[in-house]
Amino acid sequence: MSPLADGDVAAELARTPGWKRSGQAIERTYRFEDFKEAMIFVNRVAWLAERAGHHPDVTIHYNEVTLSVWTHSEGGVTQKDFSLARSIDRP
Repeated sequence: MSPLADGDVAAELARTPGWKRSGQAIERTYRFEDFKEAMIFVNRVAWLAERAGHHPDVTIHYNEVTLSVWTHSEGGVTQKDFSLARSIDRP
């Protein structure tokens, strides 16, 4: 799977609300009521990532979680990243 061209990344971001381009990745920050809720979310993301075989970088600051997703083996953003982002955002 090859990295998407900049125009394709922009089009996919338009279809993926809340996510933005950050260097060679796409990124989103989530805010929760407290640390416990943030960790419940992180554990859900871990389960989805394992199932997809695709793992985001995760930064946790008390009740704030930032996910950064990119396809390391391809050196950029691929369709796989958007698939994972959308599955994370699915209720």
